[in-house]
Amino acid sequence: MGSGDGGQGERGEPRDRMPAGASASSRRVRLDLPRMPRRSLLPDYDPEAFGRFSENIARFLGTGRFLVWMTLTIVAWVVWNIAAPEDLRFDEYPFIFLTLVLSLQASYAAPLILLAQNRQDDRDRVNLEQDRKQNERSIADTEYLTREIAALRMGLGEVATRDWIRSELEDLVRELEERRAVFPARPADHRDEGDR
Repeated sequence: MGSGDGGQGERGEPRDRMPAGASASSRRVRLDLPRMPRRSLLPDYDPEAFGRFSENIARFLGTGRFLVWMTLTIVAWVVWNIAAPEDLRFDEYPFIFLTLVLSLQASYAAPLILLAQNRQDDRDRVNLEQDRKQNERSIADTEYLTREIAALRMGLGEVATRDWIRSELEDLVRELEERRAVFPARPADHRDEGDR
């Protein structure tokens, strides 16, 4: 291949032109192609499934059943560690392990509750936006119907009603009777041949 290849590769395909002094490592990435997924050290997860899971946990944490079970567990824990024989106790009087377990439960419960609240806020925002659009459509439809009714009322003002037609016909009949009185009817045998 010589310098007269017109910027074409081995198969006649156009090559990307690089400015003078540019190296292959500074070549621009094509923006019309999707990026290759990068490897991540974090595990892959479905955010929607995790969100539903967190909402279920948050709903359970807000129930009386959870409070009853947690109270029974704490009471059993304390009674066991006070009344059980010395060698079977696993958390002595200051109950440091119980405090640690409750702190761990609280540290996981708070973010899960916040995540569930954020998801609910997003749903509420979407519902509010849909309600707003529906209200706008309803207002537009109402305004359109109001204009149509006003146009019909104006049009009805120009429509001949039965009473108006009756009064016009009565006027015509009266006018014909007046003309008949002024111009009496000629007999049927009278011809107008002599008038020619």
